Amino acid sequence: MTLRAAAVASAACLLTACVQAPPAPVGLLDVATRPAERALLAGLRAYDDARYEPAEQLFKEALGIGLASPRDRAEAHKRLAFIGCASARLAECEAEFGLARQADPAFVLDKAEAGHPVWGPVYRKLQP
Repeated sequence: MTLRAAAVASAACLLTACVQAPPAPVGLLDVATRPAERALLAGLRAYDDARYEPAEQLFKEALGIGLASPRDRAEAHKRLAFIGCASARLAECEAEFGLARQADPAFVLDKAEAGHPVWGPVYRKLQP
């Protein structure tokens, strides 16, 4: 083998070692078996069913256990903010919106959420 051929083979070997296959996608069933994510999903169901007290506890549980995704943490804090505002606990509502932004700097309410008459003004007060 010539010196050039050896160098090419060596470079090819290095390139192969550096290139890794992308991680396999994580499926819903994989995520749903994690305790924090399971609590978040249960909290979202309770919230959607207007069962706000259990939803609040489940969101707090999910955060306490440790949600892996910044977006999930922001969602839990957002729902806690909604519950706080709807329960006239405006300081809690404001704090939860702040925690949502800390969890995920890209956190924003959609147009309908931001326009809500109860929590919209609290959210807009925190806008930069």
